[in-house]
Amino acid sequence: MTEIATVRRSRITPEREAELYEAVLDLLREVGYDALTMDAVAARTKSSKATLYRQWGGKAELVAKAVRFQKPGGAFGEIDTGSLRSDLHALTLRSDDCDMEQSSALMRGLAMAIHGNPDLLKAFKEHLIEPEMAQFHQVLQRAIERGEVRADNPAIDFVMHMMIGGFAARSLIDEQPPTQAFLLSYIDAVVLPALGAPTC
Repeated sequence: MTEIATVRRSRITPEREAELYEAVLDLLREVGYDALTMDAVAARTKSSKATLYRQWGGKAELVAKAVRFQKPGGAFGEIDTGSLRSDLHALTLRSDDCDMEQSSALMRGLAMAIHGNPDLLKAFKEHLIEPEMAQFHQVLQRAIERGEVRADNPAIDFVMHMMIGGFAARSLIDEQPPTQAFLLSYIDAVVLPALGAPTC
């Protein structure tokens, strides 16, 4: 049974998968998570609903993977510029201001759905939160090994919280989307000092 499912899944090419994810993201922006249905995705992408369920299992998994798909390519844990500041700046510069604005709007729309839907929260943890936390750990571990950050600094456990907080709070407090310039300044003024790392 597993072999059959695997063979069927392999029929979706990377190009087709990308088209499906783009369609899901478009629908999310148009109607939000709660109103998005697998029927609507099937109609928008000219797919069968059975194929969607066979490939992704359900709406939560499909949405989480679509959001993951829109993130810049490559593992940011592989970024190694020689300093923590440059690593965090390089991470920020992978997305331009337009991408950040779209991501911010999308995540605001998903925030309530994530907390009200255990399946969606589980899928987000599996496909976005946990992989990104692991990659952040790689970046920080290299900074520790270089002597930029003390291994016992309590702020290490909150770097991901700080980064997400700065991204999310920009719209809430300033009523503006996050930008590269804002996040670079935030890293230098907040994140690096909390870690005791060089800011220049």
